[in-house]
Amino acid sequence: MSETRLYQSIASRIRGLIDSGEFPTGSRLPGERDLAERFGVSRVTIREAEIALEAQGLIAIKTGSGVYVQARSRALPDDYPDVSAFDLTAARAVIEAEAAALAAMAITDDEIQELEDLVVAMSNPAASDAEAAEADRQFHLTIARIAGNPVIEHCIQLIWRMRNELPRVKRVYASVCHHDWDARTDEHAAVLAALKARDAQGSRAAMRDHFHRLFEAMLEATEKDALAEVRRRTEHDRERFLATTRI
Repeated sequence: MSETRLYQSIASRIRGLIDSGEFPTGSRLPGERDLAERFGVSRVTIREAEIALEAQGLIAIKTGSGVYVQARSRALPDDYPDVSAFDLTAARAVIEAEAAALAAMAITDDEIQELEDLVVAMSNPAASDAEAAEADRQFHLTIARIAGNPVIEHCIQLIWRMRNELPRVKRVYASVCHHDWDARTDEHAAVLAALKARDAQGSRAAMRDHFHRLFEAMLEATEKDALAEVRRRTEHDRERFLATTRI
C-alpha cells in the first residue's frame, strides 16, 4: 500500500476505535509514538491520519496539549447520516449508474434534446460556477426522472440535497469541481452519447466512469491538503525548536 493511501487506512482504524468506545468523547488519544508502534507505521503516517480525522470533525488537535476526541454533531440537516464526500460518491456511482441504464431504455428525442441543452449550458465559458453547477445538477436529476422509477428518482434527489447541504461534503466537492469543468463536461457528453444510442450498458459504464474519475480527483485533492498541513505543522514545530535553542 502506498504511503499516501496508508494514512487513510490508519485513519479508518482509529475511527473504528473511537466508534467502539475505546477512545470516548473528550478523551485524549495516545501520542504519535504510541500509535505508530501500535499500528506499525511511521509517526508521519499517524500525523496525516489525525489531520484527516480532524477534517472530518472527529478529533481536535491542540498544539502543545494533544489530540482529543470530539463530540459528534447531531444537528445535521434533516437528520442526514454523517457521511464523507467519498461515501456519497461511492453511492452515486452505484445508484446513478443504474438510473442511466434505465433511462437509456426509456428516453425520448425530446428528453435527449433537454439533456443536450444542459451539457451546452455546463460548457458555456460565459457561465458562472453557480450556473454551471445548476446545469450539472439538472442533468443528473433529469436522468433520474427519465429512468421512470419514483424510488430511484427520490433517492437521487436526496443524494443531491446531501451533496449540497452537508458542510464537509459540499466543501470537498467545491474544492474539486471548481477545477475540473473540462473533464466533467466530456464525461457528461459521454453519458449523453450512450443515452442517445439507447445503449443501457454503455450508459451505465459512462456514468460509473464519471464517478470513478471524480472519486480519484477528490482523493488526490484530499491527500494534497493533508500533506500540505503536515508540512505546515512540521515547519511550525521546526520554528519552535529553533526559537527554543536560541534561548
